[in-house]
Amino acid sequence: MDQPPSLSPTARTDFTRLFEPRGIAVIGASQDLTRIGGQPLRLLTEYGYQGKVYPVNPKYPEIKGLPCYPNAGAVPQPCDLAIVALSAQHVVSAIEDIGKAGIPFAVVFSAGFSEVGEAGRKLQAALVAAARKHKVRVIGPNCLGAMNLNAGVRAGFGGTMALNTLKPGPVALVTQSGGFGFGIAAISSYYNVGMSHVVSTGNEADVGALELMEAYLERDDVRILVAFLEGIQDGRRMLALGQRALELGKPILTWKVGNSTVGKQAMTSHTARMTSGYELYKAAFREGGFIEVHDNDDLVDLAKAFLPGRLPKSRKAVFVTLSGGSGVLMADHAELNGVELPALADDTVKKLKEIMVDFASAANPIDATANGYNDNFASYSEVIRTALADPNIDALITRSPRGKAMPSWSKRLVDIVKASDKPVLLNWPTSPDDNGESMQFLEENGVPCIFAPGRTVHALGALAEFAEKKRRFEQAPPPAARAVARQNLELPANGTLGEYAAKRVLSRYGIPVVGEQLLAPEAVEKLTTAPFPFPLVVKIESADLPHKTEAGAVKLGMASLDQLKAAAREVLANAKRYKPDARIDGVIVQQMASGQEVIVGAVNDPYFGPVVTLGLGGILTELLHDVTHRFAPFDARVAKSMIDDLKSAPLFHGYRGRPPLDVEALADALARLSLLVADHADRIAEIDINPLFVGPAGTGVAAADALIVVKP
Repeated sequence: MDQPPSLSPTARTDFTRLFEPRGIAVIGASQDLTRIGGQPLRLLTEYGYQGKVYPVNPKYPEIKGLPCYPNAGAVPQPCDLAIVALSAQHVVSAIEDIGKAGIPFAVVFSAGFSEVGEAGRKLQAALVAAARKHKVRVIGPNCLGAMNLNAGVRAGFGGTMALNTLKPGPVALVTQSGGFGFGIAAISSYYNVGMSHVVSTGNEADVGALELMEAYLERDDVRILVAFLEGIQDGRRMLALGQRALELGKPILTWKVGNSTVGKQAMTSHTARMTSGYELYKAAFREGGFIEVHDNDDLVDLAKAFLPGRLPKSRKAVFVTLSGGSGVLMADHAELNGVELPALADDTVKKLKEIMVDFASAANPIDATANGYNDNFASYSEVIRTALADPNIDALITRSPRGKAMPSWSKRLVDIVKASDKPVLLNWPTSPDDNGESMQFLEENGVPCIFAPGRTVHALGALAEFAEKKRRFEQAPPPAARAVARQNLELPANGTLGEYAAKRVLSRYGIPVVGEQLLAPEAVEKLTTAPFPFPLVVKIESADLPHKTEAGAVKLGMASLDQLKAAAREVLANAKRYKPDARIDGVIVQQMASGQEVIVGAVNDPYFGPVVTLGLGGILTELLHDVTHRFAPFDARVAKSMIDDLKSAPLFHGYRGRPPLDVEALADALARLSLLVADHADRIAEIDINPLFVGPAGTGVAAADALIVVKP
């Protein structure tokens, strides 16, 4: 079965010469080192860059003691990167010169392109054309630049870029917001999370965020990738990136913004209304090695937790505190973050009771009490050592003491942590500078120090989430064979298929539908027996009436032939009254279906491609918004995980005495629908099956209504 493409290093541009340039030309260099054309010269000559710096400006013979060149063609080689700090109207010719000079990469600071309207869009198109023709890969325009602290490269401008407090470390940040993104790096450095690599992507006229994320993910000096995203153009590429992150074991801490203002498009089907932009991002994040973050503190906490490189083997943890109150608080947050607090082994409890005072608690969370102050926290260290060794747990959170005992206690804790392979997080109970040297020592030795109990538990939950995703990825069987071969379909040039026609398409892919007949109105009047046992449903078949209930074109529960004929006349009259010009293809006489109602459908998203949606049906659909998504195509195994993602999943497996539903049949129908929409993504815009009835286990499913919207 088709799957999102795997990523391989050979399939991507080699950005080494961008990240580690041997020489950098500054096009539009200024003698005023405070101007945008001057700042890069100062940054590249005063902050440790060891390569060559070449100012380019025909006005000057030299700048800052460096020879100044009249154009890019005069720049000595090797030169791997050009910084363009010119007004917008001069950028295209500059890119041509850069390409002719054999410089492979350019960072364009200049604004005045697609962000300013139609004229800017035309200018940006000309920039892209010049870059393609002359084989230059362009970052920007309208960006703040790129940074690699490991190589002393500060190829940008702005106050943050000039900070001496920026800290190198194995974290890379790709940001679609320049000023805010570099601010993230500054804040992270303050809290001891070093980001060696930061790049601002600007308008992404050429190189986009995903391409840079792919490149950073493959680097040996990057262990954690951070992405600040407003939007992406290729959802399938992002899916593949997420899979690669799991393969490499490198988390992508993803900060997706702009979620609350996603405009609603004009949607024909219920399925489309259940699919907003952010819903699909969340689905993509769930499937790959992405961990969502929502603010600076969140990002710092999670980066700290991942930096030691330890992942828990399960969600089972133990909390060890000096205060019962903090233990209770963390226990509350454990439930919110999917962290389990199992009972400790009997042998562990016995050892703990021998170490602790009588009024301490050996239950999980462990309350060792403040008695540790009496022995310089030696007993508290033994409590931690003993709890960490418990076979029932795979991670530990402890709360640090404070005061004069901290330096010696910190060394004991580091020894304990190094003797185990389980992740240990420390909840720091006071201000950063209280015992600040001990905090630095702990974090340098693989013990993350996180402020606030809830934040510490949240960080552990993120570790557990990524570890669980990685295990699923590594243990996943290969996709099953296709449930049905690709079917040739006769679809109209554009518009909407009526219910009867849509169900014929579903049947071609083996998706069960209710028994029904399409009859001309006069044929209904001539019936002497009903086509199916009563009770029956009567509907109008019309591609022009996608929402028949609103038109009064549906009648349920007909119990006799007379009722059936009267209903046919009524729905016909209602349809003509509701939309006089509607095309009427006949009357559908349909079996009544029963079971749990669900909405199943698919949308061909412009960025993510074909997506299948499942939601609880009936009046609960929009009330609870219990919806889940998967990217087509997929097999029944993936479809079952889709069902289990619903908040209402217990209903499908048997709840409070109700029999379990036919999950196997529902999963098969979802997988077949995914094949249908993937096979015909070039023609099908939306599919809506509402409702699909799911019967008790072994009785199957049946589509009672359907709609297909065809692309023009």
